Amino acid sequence: MKPTLSALVGKRIHFIGIGGAGMSGLARIALTHQITVTGSDTKDSSVISALIALGAKISTSHASENVDGADLVVYSNAISTNNVERIRAEELHLQMLTRASALSILMSESKRIAVAGTHGKTTTSSMLAVALQACSADPSFAIGGNITASGSNAHRGTGEIFVAEADESDGSFIEYRPFAAIVTNIEHDHVDFFETPEAVDKAFVDFAETIQKEGFLVYCADDSGARRLAIDISQSGLEQISYGLSETADLHIDQIELLAMSSRARAIWHGKMIGTIELQVPGQHNLLNAASALATGLKLAMPPAQLLAGLGMFRGTGRRFELKGTVNGIRVIDDYGHHPTEIQVTLDAARRFAGDGRLIVVFQPHRFSRTRAFAARFSEALDMADRAIVLEIYAASEKPIEGVTSRLITSKMTKGEYIPNFIEVTDSVVASAQPGDVIMTLGAGDVSSLAPIIVEGLQRRFA
Repeated sequence: MKPTLSALVGKRIHFIGIGGAGMSGLARIALTHQITVTGSDTKDSSVISALIALGAKISTSHASENVDGADLVVYSNAISTNNVERIRAEELHLQMLTRASALSILMSESKRIAVAGTHGKTTTSSMLAVALQACSADPSFAIGGNITASGSNAHRGTGEIFVAEADESDGSFIEYRPFAAIVTNIEHDHVDFFETPEAVDKAFVDFAETIQKEGFLVYCADDSGARRLAIDISQSGLEQISYGLSETADLHIDQIELLAMSSRARAIWHGKMIGTIELQVPGQHNLLNAASALATGLKLAMPPAQLLAGLGMFRGTGRRFELKGTVNGIRVIDDYGHHPTEIQVTLDAARRFAGDGRLIVVFQPHRFSRTRAFAARFSEALDMADRAIVLEIYAASEKPIEGVTSRLITSKMTKGEYIPNFIEVTDSVVASAQPGDVIMTLGAGDVSSLAPIIVEGLQRRFA
């Protein structure tokens, strides 16, 4: 049986893998509840430094003694069962919870809004939090990436609303039992856990069925997977609100303008024009993300003008089309995209951003299973670039699959290059870049570490 939030006050929670985006947010919120926080991670980082400054005690290595004295242990799904701290916790018969279970406790006393979907969760969660802040609602939030304006991925607000990014990767998002939920889209991914598209659909139905009966579901009318979900739960009696380009959507957007680093669209709510969504981030996909946040805020009876003003102040999240530097007219962007659909919409926006310059992409596939399942689609998406370099696969927690390498992607490309060595890639990109080019590092692994190195290399080259 899970402990209540009040029962954890004054207790000690130990987080295994505390430096991760989701785990660090939980630790940050736990500290505000007068819960003692300890944790461990294999890498030091600015995230860990910030948590230490807030009062957490963190070890930058996994060791069995780190767990001693804890009342509860929380672990991320990246932590294997043979981790020494998990083994020690079992020996001590300590209660252990997944990240999702722990988050469900921390937001149990709030009005929970869960943001789910195969793509766009982090950005949409961030947009909703910023929009609600503009309405003086001061929501709590736990998001998988830092909101650029605040530099934080978690906050304990004074308002009743808690915005949570709901990760579907292992089906654990059924733990949240939200008052309301957004589903941006549904597509086959996380093939290590979901063998078929039907399995993904079933997981989202299970999630939607946990929404409180007095609450509501916001879904994208333009996405076939989200529409299937709406049909599948239509007999539940749960109120549904649609958004999208579709003229039949409850929140309809049109008159779309897509610029290099911004976008705008007219917003029509139940047939009435309520204003213009003006974003400081590019891409039609981000207008749709903003539309979902706007629809949710309107359903929560927030003022339309303040919601739109908040969306206008949104400047993005970390690793989502994040400009890392500009050197001699060469712009370096870092992005988290790691599914073919995400790559396609991201490179579409990047092509617009590049203008007359070239688009040079350095992509790192994430997981062997995803690479095997989507190799052909990765090839097609990456061929949108003028030059695409593919690194070797970032394994995450997976074991290698025989015959599965990044060459599965480059062998099907017309402009693909397989270069597994980080130093060779960086040197090649820095040497070949010309003013006007856009260089993008892309993927969910450690490829993001290359962006600042490329910026530094360009600075030396053009000094």
